[in-house]
Amino acid sequence: MDLETHVYMNFMKNHCCYDAIPTSSKLVIFDTTLQVKKAFFALVANGLRASPLWDSKRQRFVGMLTITDFINILHRYYKSPMVQIYELEEHKIETWREVYLHYSLSSLVSITPSCSLFDAVYSLIKNKIHRLPVIDPDSGNVLYILTHKRILKFLHIFGSLIPKPRFLQKTINDLGIGTFQNVATVQENATVYEALSIFVERRVSALPVVNEEGRVVGLYSRFDVINLAAQKSYNNLDIPVKEVLQRRPHFMEGVLKCYPHETMEVIIDRIAEAEVHRLVLVDESGFVKGIISLSDLLQALVLTPAGIDALFS
Repeated sequence: MDLETHVYMNFMKNHCCYDAIPTSSKLVIFDTTLQVKKAFFALVANGLRASPLWDSKRQRFVGMLTITDFINILHRYYKSPMVQIYELEEHKIETWREVYLHYSLSSLVSITPSCSLFDAVYSLIKNKIHRLPVIDPDSGNVLYILTHKRILKFLHIFGSLIPKPRFLQKTINDLGIGTFQNVATVQENATVYEALSIFVERRVSALPVVNEEGRVVGLYSRFDVINLAAQKSYNNLDIPVKEVLQRRPHFMEGVLKCYPHETMEVIIDRIAEAEVHRLVLVDESGFVKGIISLSDLLQALVLTPAGIDALFS
């Protein structure tokens, strides 16, 4: 890559986390004594994917409750449609954390408003997390939850004021940005429980849904799983993924594709304007060739020019 690639790296180093915080946003905080079920219903009701956790005994924030927790609970305790998931119905958040997350060993990864956006990108990718709480060091309050999506949107809007590096005109195929080997997919006739198993075992955030021929027909993401709480249908995970996608509200994230011959600039514009978390790379016949995620793009734009490969460190 040419020297111009450093413009995005420097842009992110020269802007702090506070700059990316919107004027108005919604933040919901859960006490760890709240029942898990109520917490997930609250996430759905507020259209959120995660919430900071407050431990009133310790008087501090101790972690995040995310859709990943919901997936892990369902995967761990689901038996059949005839058996109620007691642990989801009765567990408090603190109980779940003690059982599954080795509570005393887990710690909250956060950042301060004055830290650079470069540091935020590094922390998100290095720690393999999708949400980074911005905490005021003076008050101890959570101000905002930074995400890859928010940072790329900030870069997309304000980065247009700086010269574009020439490598943006190169194709994805030439740059090799994304995941191309051993891409996790799910058959459209597979059950939701089978999809959850892939989420847990492969630690991916979305699965291209393919038909019997292997062509991509949809995308089943972690966020889709929270719909099971919204529809109160989490007691039946034996239904096929295809059926779940057909029930999905029209505003939910679908499958957005990209092709090997498209340029980096086209890819960034598409993912930023659609406000999705990844694009499925397909060939002309619709067969899955890879996944290009927000992490991949931010790594290439911000960290690689600094000589940092946090995706594999």
